Order: sequence, then C-alpha cells, then structure tokens
Amino acid sequence: MSLFDGGYTIRRFALSPRRLALWILTAAVLASLPFVVYPVFLMKAMCFMLFACAFNLMLGFAGLLSFGHAAFFGTASYVVAHALKVWGLTPELAVALSVLAAAFLGLLFGLVAIRRQGIYFAMITLALSQMIFFFALQAPFTGGEDGIQGVTRQPLFGVIDISNNLTLYFVVLVVFLFGLFVVYRTVHSPFGQILKAIRESEPRAISLGYRVDHYKLTAFVISAALSGLAGGTKALIVQVASLTDIGWQMSGEVILMTLLGGMGTVFGPAVGAVVVVTLQNYLNAFGSLVSIVIGVIFVICVLLFRRGIVGEIQARIGR
Repeated sequence: MSLFDGGYTIRRFALSPRRLALWILTAAVLASLPFVVYPVFLMKAMCFMLFACAFNLMLGFAGLLSFGHAAFFGTASYVVAHALKVWGLTPELAVALSVLAAAFLGLLFGLVAIRRQGIYFAMITLALSQMIFFFALQAPFTGGEDGIQGVTRQPLFGVIDISNNLTLYFVVLVVFLFGLFVVYRTVHSPFGQILKAIRESEPRAISLGYRVDHYKLTAFVISAALSGLAGGTKALIVQVASLTDIGWQMSGEVILMTLLGGMGTVFGPAVGAVVVVTLQNYLNAFGSLVSIVIGVIFVICVLLFRRGIVGEIQARIGR
C-alpha cells in the first residue's frame, strides 16, 4: 500500500520463512559455485552486483539518476590500494576506511546536488565525478594513468590468509551478502517506503510533512557507502586500482546493469550485473566489438523486457 493511502501502517521488519529459505538457498548456491567456476570471475561479478544494487537505491527507489556513482566506486578502490600498499594497513581496516571515504564523498556530492532534480541532478553528479576523475589522474600518489598496481593481500584480521583465491572468495561472499541484506532491509523499511513515496510524487510527500531532501541525502550516502564497499572489495580482489574504476564509463555501466536487470526491484540490478560482466568476460576476444554487442543486447532487452529481466518476470508472475 502506498504511503499516500490513508490506511498505510508501518509494520515491523521480519523475514518470513519463505524469504529466509530463499536467502539460505542463495548463500548455499553461491558457496558451491567457486568449485565449478573460476573464483576471481565470481568475486568480480559479486562486486558489480553489489554496486548495481547500491546504485538502484537512488534510481529505482528514490527516482534520482546519478551519473557520478563511479566516483564512490573508484575512490574506494584507490583508498584500499593505497592503504594496503603504502600504509600497510590490514584488509579489514583498508576496506572500512574506503567505505567511510565513499560515504563522506557521497555526503559532499549530496549536499551540492540533492536539491536538484532530473537532468540537472544527473549533470551535477557527472560534473562532480569528473572532478574526482581528474584528481585521480593528476595526483602523484594515485599513479596517474598506471594506477596503483601490485597491491598485496595481507592476512585478514591478522589470521585469515586471503592470498588464496578460494579463501578470499568466501570472505567476499560474506561481504556481498551483508551489502545485499543492507539494501534489502533499507527497501523493506519505513524509510524505503518513504523513498518510494518521494519517487511517486515528491510534492505530495512534502505536503504530508516529510523532509524529502533529508531522506534523499540519507539514501545517497547509503548508496555511496555500499558502492564504496563494492569498489574497495574489488581492489582487494584484482590487486589494482585504475582510472577504469572511476571514469564516467563505469557510471554508464552501472546504469546499464540496473536497467537491464530491472529498475526498482531489489535483486534485478544484481541479475543485470551478472549478464553484463559475463558478456564482457566471454566476449573479450572481440576487442572493441564488445561494447557494440552489449549495446545490441541491451536494446533488444529493453524492447522485449521494458521492466528489465526481473521486473518483467515479476509482472508476469503477478498476472
């Protein structure tokens, strides 16, 4: 029921047995995958799945199109790489620091852009993101066009050896499930319902007494922090932080993932991320043609699945 309906009531969050079983089944399937699929590929896919779900908090639930989310993803990647290679921090501290850096950057972006809507909001976030990109390109400690390479994997908490890809996979799996649950919990909460109400009609939400700018800013910071968690974890996996993670193309890719999987659905962006990452991985032999092939597939999916893959499936099951 919409927040605008008179009979709306706030319910306590609880996982039904069916949904709990679904979470357990998902965790079990993901835990068995690295024994049949290359773990590094799976870990990268989970990072982009989390990134897309975090971005969807803004686009799918708050109704704000951000072209600057690569700034949070890439900044966290650089923070982890620099903290591990130069400062010698442990991985958990490096990733935690990257999340804080992304959240702080999201707060700064939000304070500047959150009062704008539509194309103005998108262009402001793009401009701010490009400023971060040029800073990463020019700053001496970021490595310029070469990025930060040769990042070492120190033992997690001083005891867990994550130099082994299989061990690291299960660590990344825990991080991914945690981030996904944060998104799920945020959406299925009174806060998430208010975000949906703002997306449906912001003037009406204002008339009901909601401070919409505060809600949108909070959602922006949460989305930025989770994007930072995804970016920082990815740097730990590939042991490199580069301009690819912070360029505007990355912001475009996460938009593609979200629309392809299903904007406004909880798990749709994750499905879209899997599709895009898989295509990029297996079509890599075609070189620059990869972008063309993915573009054609995207156009076909948009024409056939207007709500995205998961959104269309949910709609047909509902009918």
